[in-house]
Amino acid sequence: MEPLEYTEVELPFIEQLQSYGYIYMKGSELDAERNGRGSIVLETRLFNAIKRLNHWISDVNIEKVVKQLVALQAEDLWDANKTMYDWLFGQGISILQDLGGGKKNQTVRLFDFENMDNNEFLVVNQVSYTNANGTIRPDIVLYINGLPLVLIECKSPKLKWDQQLPEGVRQFDRYRETHEKLFWYNQILIVTSRDRARAGTILARPQHYGLWKDPYPLTMQEVGSERAQDILVAGMFRKEAIMDLMRNFIVFDGKVKKLARYQQYRAVNKAIDRIMEEDKPSLRGGVVWHTQGSGKSLTMVYLAMKLRRVPSLENPMIVVVTDRQDLDDQITKTFQQCGFPNPTQATSVADLKHQLGKGPGTTIMTLIQKFQGAENEEGIPDFPVISQAKNIIVMTDESHRSQYKGLAMNMRKALPNATFIGFTGTPIEKKKRSTTGKFGSYIDKYTIEQAVEDGATVQIYYESRLPNVHVKGDSLDEIFNRVFFEYDEDTREKIKQKHVNEELILTAPERMEEIALDIVRHFESHILVNGYKAQVVAVSRMAAVKYKQLIDQYAAGQFETAVIFSAGHNDGKELRQYHITKEEEKKLIERFKKPFSEDKLAMLIVCDKLLTGFDAPIEQVMYLDKPLREHNLLQAIARTNRRYDDNKTYGLIVDYFGVSRFLDQALEIFSSNDVKGALHSIDDELPRLEQRHRSAMRFFDGLKKTQREESVLRLSDEDVRADFEIAYKRFAESMDKVMPSPKAQPFVGDLKHLGLIRQLAKSRFSVDDGLDISDCGEKVRELVYKHLQSEGIEVREPVSILDAAFKEEVEHNVLPETKAAQIEHAIKREISVRMEEDEVFYTSLKEKVEDLLTRFKERQMDIYELLDKLYAAREEILSKVEGQTQSGLKPEEEPYFNKLIEVFEGQREMDELKEIAVEVHQFIEDKVTSIPDWTRKNDFKRTLNAELKVRLLVKKINMSDASMLVGYFTALAEVQYG
Repeated sequence: MEPLEYTEVELPFIEQLQSYGYIYMKGSELDAERNGRGSIVLETRLFNAIKRLNHWISDVNIEKVVKQLVALQAEDLWDANKTMYDWLFGQGISILQDLGGGKKNQTVRLFDFENMDNNEFLVVNQVSYTNANGTIRPDIVLYINGLPLVLIECKSPKLKWDQQLPEGVRQFDRYRETHEKLFWYNQILIVTSRDRARAGTILARPQHYGLWKDPYPLTMQEVGSERAQDILVAGMFRKEAIMDLMRNFIVFDGKVKKLARYQQYRAVNKAIDRIMEEDKPSLRGGVVWHTQGSGKSLTMVYLAMKLRRVPSLENPMIVVVTDRQDLDDQITKTFQQCGFPNPTQATSVADLKHQLGKGPGTTIMTLIQKFQGAENEEGIPDFPVISQAKNIIVMTDESHRSQYKGLAMNMRKALPNATFIGFTGTPIEKKKRSTTGKFGSYIDKYTIEQAVEDGATVQIYYESRLPNVHVKGDSLDEIFNRVFFEYDEDTREKIKQKHVNEELILTAPERMEEIALDIVRHFESHILVNGYKAQVVAVSRMAAVKYKQLIDQYAAGQFETAVIFSAGHNDGKELRQYHITKEEEKKLIERFKKPFSEDKLAMLIVCDKLLTGFDAPIEQVMYLDKPLREHNLLQAIARTNRRYDDNKTYGLIVDYFGVSRFLDQALEIFSSNDVKGALHSIDDELPRLEQRHRSAMRFFDGLKKTQREESVLRLSDEDVRADFEIAYKRFAESMDKVMPSPKAQPFVGDLKHLGLIRQLAKSRFSVDDGLDISDCGEKVRELVYKHLQSEGIEVREPVSILDAAFKEEVEHNVLPETKAAQIEHAIKREISVRMEEDEVFYTSLKEKVEDLLTRFKERQMDIYELLDKLYAAREEILSKVEGQTQSGLKPEEEPYFNKLIEVFEGQREMDELKEIAVEVHQFIEDKVTSIPDWTRKNDFKRTLNAELKVRLLVKKINMSDASMLVGYFTALAEVQYG
């Protein structure tokens, strides 16, 4: 193990857990009670926990429960993990037992969620798990009541910062491939290097691992550290926190297991604290302001889940209120997919009244419009009081839009003692329509800038286009006066009042044609090339239809569009042909959300629909040709801020109307800190582009562009190359944002040059991603690719060290240092590829090469001697691959012999070890070659392992060495015969 990994990461993690009351054991100490290294669950500890938590249960029934948890039958890992979660934290496990009134199903407690000290929290490091697939040794495992619920992978701080998280996740993937059962029980995965720490769940990719930046309810001062790992452990792994997280803040949403982010956990617990502490209903509510795209719907699910479990609330009624059908459908779907029990959508005013009368345990989803009542003689809406209960929690989504009129009054009249919590991404702070004035003070805030900084959303950039045709509100007068210059002022004013408005100007045919053509050009060159999609927002339904017709004409079949708007009863023929059913609209939205490679529907054209509550991460750009104001504007632009993949680093608003002044007005209703970073002009990227350009170019200071070999040699060291890779990607990312703006032009030459040097270095030093020439946007990829072609550089895989042309390829270099670097990297690559074929041989060869390089750096040999010895090392690999052996054994027998030498050299005769190697190999070959899919048959592998262990024990090899060799030999067999 890397020493820094242990001293700086693993040990502090363990010590912090010990300070929270965890028991610490070394993996080697735990082996004695695990029935060997194969046991995943600590069955004795689990047995004792069940007995401690269920005084009524018999030992026979405890054994049954333990067996149920250990011997789960499931279709696959996903099904196993989901079933296990339900047993541990959901519906639970029941067992038949007579407690005096006959045999009945009794629920078995596996954890005590009230008294934390009634559970056993065990932290173990470097514990070994061995099965037929080999042995793994996770850095840290957290056992709670004998169940391995958390895995922690520690990475050395010396590892490049952008490699730490992906490498940790890849390690989990490797564990999962060979020891799937360990992941049956897993609830949380942590990758940490102390200064960087993130949390995820099974099957999550690196981009889905989340930060934990707030140790709530602790303060930073109480934690006493600002290091990411220390904050994460304080926030997530105090006993109360980890039990709370696993029970109330994990959901299975479709085929994704989701763990709450820190702001969701904080908001839910703050809301519950306020509900529990305040007596008056008016003081128990408040506003949760979490910026759009940061998971408000899931926060509502988590809150609802936890409210159900608060004993003093006596299974409260939960009412979720929205003001739009699409939002109502979306939130209902989120609750259903997350497994929330029986959310019911109110179908009418009468049905809503019926649902509200059901009492505790009901979950109702409704539009606020269903709180309608007939007016009495005084003209006041007459809505009855339906329930006086205090355990009613009303959660209102986007609470600012409709909470200030009669419907909201009816809702409060129907439920006079309910608690009202408003969820919003864009609250309003105007005196007449204040969100907090209506719902109460803020419960929690998660601002735009925080969401971007955490990677929960991406930044939104703003670009104003076509200044010669776009309309700013105060230019209407000038346009009108120029058109009607022949009329006197009074007549002009009458004409204007009767006929002229923004829509008339915005839908002028010449203007729409020019904008439609610009949209197509911009979309194809700037957005579609990266595989992302777009919305167009028009001023009216007729304008939306016209834009569809024009865009379809100019797109010439390159992509598909669809127009979506609400149908009107009096619509004319041209609008009626675009009327669609609710089901057809859903299908269009589903198509839009798919990757462009799967579905060519790439642009939705709207006027009012899909501007709020619409969540399509693949959307990167919104073309805006409509006057939107206040929260409507902020809601609309946030459609582009969802994370999609690693390449989508920003959303873009292309403004043809001139909404920037409305944006200023929209931002005035918030405090500057809360909306800081809502929009960035594309020009804001230029200083960053200049800085990133300089950072990438500095690697080649003092060299001319013609000095290619010298430039490539600067990247021979792996650490330097990794630093350059980061700098290049950042430079390319900024270029991707700014292109095709002319402002990017001064940097294009250097981008091409750096792309060329990068590709040459990848090919020269045998980096295994030679075909990937940018890792950024398609615009950058295309630019660099064409330059490589024009320079005669073939984008191809590096030449293998085994290739007959390898030596010729090396000799193309002029500098001996470049030749040596190319051979060195080719050898290392080949060793890494072939390591599993004979780990002992290739590890020894790797150490020999490292020793040569050290001696060269210490000037114990010159460059030409180094070249000779590197070529000699290459010959060793060639001989090995061609089947020549140093031992005289067959090529497939020698890896077994090499391992035996490593273990027993100096203790046993070489001839004896050769005999054992030949016998072991022959035994394995005879057993497995007749069974094509033997690697997938666990029963067969268990039998194979047992028989192989017996053979080794007969050879007077002790149990510990025999167990280790069995794992090694069967893993080797999978490489040879898998």
